[in-house]
Amino acid sequence: MRGLRSRHGSYFVTGNHEYISGADAWVEELRELGVRPLRNERVELPGFDLAGVNDLAGQEQNDGPDYARALDGRDPARPVVLLAHQPVQVREAARHGVDLQLSGHTHGGQVMPLTLLTALTQPALAGHARYGDTRLYVTRGTGFTGPPIRVGAPPDITIVQLAT
Repeated sequence: MRGLRSRHGSYFVTGNHEYISGADAWVEELRELGVRPLRNERVELPGFDLAGVNDLAGQEQNDGPDYARALDGRDPARPVVLLAHQPVQVREAARHGVDLQLSGHTHGGQVMPLTLLTALTQPALAGHARYGDTRLYVTRGTGFTGPPIRVGAPPDITIVQLAT
């Protein structure tokens, strides 16, 4: 991670697994590697705002998502991209006027029957979707949860290019 190079910085938000294994330690480790955590906060980048909210799993540790803290007070004329680990967080993001939410969490369903179960709880498993006026993109990512297999949900690394 220390080798990541980006014109405007590298950012991340917590996911459910960070809260299982100690979110504060993960956040600090990534910070030391030069990756900036967005913990219910926003940064102004050229042409848009980038915001991030904590994962829903953080609620059990009084560290859940706070959309108002991350999004209130921003210039509504500037587009906003939200990093939120779980696609289901798009419901609240839409209420706050987010233009695009980038998520992961689902592993694209990973393997049957997880695909069906995940589809019941998330608005999208992979790829592009819309929720009202908010666009959502979900990457399948490169990892897995549970058994180290994937069926019908190949791993991906997504490159998002924003343009006006």
